[in-house]
Amino acid sequence: MTFTKNFRSPTAEEWYIFLPSYKDPVTGGAAGKTIIHYNLYDTKHIFINTTIIFDDPGLHDNGVTGLVYAISDEIVNRLVGYADTLLSVHSGANSYNAEYKQ
Repeated sequence: MTFTKNFRSPTAEEWYIFLPSYKDPVTGGAAGKTIIHYNLYDTKHIFINTTIIFDDPGLHDNGVTGLVYAISDEIVNRLVGYADTLLSVHSGANSYNAEYKQ
């Protein structure tokens, strides 16, 4: 798995996710992207909002649910670290929401 940062602002980052054997069917590029939005204005309860969107239809099938969970978990660990995170994964039938707390 490799990453390329596409966009950065003071409160957000967008990363392209490249996975062996998976790609965007339209462009032939990255299998998905991750958007990390930092909640810098509310210091009482700080969460990082992370959205992962997988474009490859092969990652939308029920048979690869465990793979999607494992890839998403690794993306959060590598790009966000161990901060409190609200995660939303969009991957067809494998879509889910999760909360990571220290």
